[in-house]
Amino acid sequence: MHETNLALLKDFTTWLEHFRGFSTHTQRAYENDVKAALEYCFGNDPFTPIDFNSQALRSFLSNRIRKGHARASVARYAASLRLFSSWALKQGHLNSDPSLKLKTAKVDNHLPQVLSLEQINQLFNHLVETAQTGNVNAIRDWATSELLYSCGIRVAELVGLNLTSVDGSNRTLRVIGKGNKERLVPFGTPALESLRAWVTQGRPQLVNERSGQALFLGSRGGRIDQRIVRECLEKACVQAGVPVLSPHGLRHCAATHMLEGGADLRTVQDMLGHASLATTQRYTHVDAVRLSNIMRQAHPRA
Repeated sequence: MHETNLALLKDFTTWLEHFRGFSTHTQRAYENDVKAALEYCFGNDPFTPIDFNSQALRSFLSNRIRKGHARASVARYAASLRLFSSWALKQGHLNSDPSLKLKTAKVDNHLPQVLSLEQINQLFNHLVETAQTGNVNAIRDWATSELLYSCGIRVAELVGLNLTSVDGSNRTLRVIGKGNKERLVPFGTPALESLRAWVTQGRPQLVNERSGQALFLGSRGGRIDQRIVRECLEKACVQAGVPVLSPHGLRHCAATHMLEGGADLRTVQDMLGHASLATTQRYTHVDAVRLSNIMRQAHPRA
């Protein structure tokens, strides 16, 4: 990305932090969305008002749809572009607001795809086998995927983890979620094994002065980007021969499989960090057969 665009993005992020009072996660989401749009519209060229127009923004959003992003994600991209365009206009970087002509994508409530337990095992068997080669990225991808599935955390929460976020003795993560709310999330033995491999074998190969306390690192040693996590998971799905999932899809799988295993909805709500139980219900798949079985077992007039 051109240095002019990086400076523009930095100014926008500073404004989000100091004048809008957004949480760290919300701020990072806006920043990543706008960064993706600037990279799409300009590549390595500097920002120009004439090229940041409504046609370019529509093209960017269409590109997100073609890449398989959910409607909710595309709607969020559009919201980020509206906020950025409004700010850029007030700052004199734009002569008019190109986002005013963007249509708001309707967010549907369709149930996302969930892998079967057999497919999940197929995916993780592949991740483990690849990690056993000693490749640093493979070890990291195994660990990030294990945590996404074991804990059901959001990808933004995953990349925000620090070394101090992990309590290996009690097998829990201290997660900072939406609204800067903190919660403790347990994780399983496979996730613990992957974390040990990452911290002892993988992370030391990438750590440098940029790393700080970040748990997961990118190839240059800084905190890993959400996009990298997403791309690596999608690649692993293809290589494992299972339907392609996003990190959010793996979160859906975790919630659904816990419910199918007998967990109650409130427990899953706490694990996912949802403020509303209705949100948890929307994120889960409970098939009609299981509901019928529960009804026959629990209802007095079944």
